[in-house]
Amino acid sequence: MSIERDVSALAAHLLRRGWMLATAESCTGGMIAAACTDLAGSSQWFERGFVSYSNEAKHELLAVPKALIEQHGAVSEEVAKAMVRGALTASQAQVAIAVTGIAGPTGGSANKPVGTVCFAWGMPTDGGPSVGAETAWVKVQTCRFEGDRAAVRQATLAHALHELLAFFDQRGAAS
Repeated sequence: MSIERDVSALAAHLLRRGWMLATAESCTGGMIAAACTDLAGSSQWFERGFVSYSNEAKHELLAVPKALIEQHGAVSEEVAKAMVRGALTASQAQVAIAVTGIAGPTGGSANKPVGTVCFAWGMPTDGGPSVGAETAWVKVQTCRFEGDRAAVRQATLAHALHELLAFFDQRGAAS
């Protein structure tokens, strides 16, 4: 599926529920938010995007604990989960996507090679209009993408949208 089709399908799911989306992005630097706002009318379902590229930005914008970053590293499922919860708490959105990764060409390690990206998706557990950090459903996942910096970032964008769509599709269009 193309990015444009995924964004249109995501928009339809969010509009049907009256929900807003927020993004918390590190390695993509706002690409997910940009893809969403490329669609005309996105202000009806896209609430805001946080570009938290540095560790300090993750802490200041999304309340990711510095100790969590020190313990697990900025590229970790723990930090991605904290980012998505922070995005839900610091916005009016009911759904959020968070990504943190190593796009390269440098920055990788044996444990976390270039192309490693951690994702988190969060939303209400009860479908209610407000989401607190303690009440959100969160899914986390780590992927490894091949290719250069642009390819890793593009794959991250596509995967973030695709997995959120898959969740909505599993729940059914009526829920």
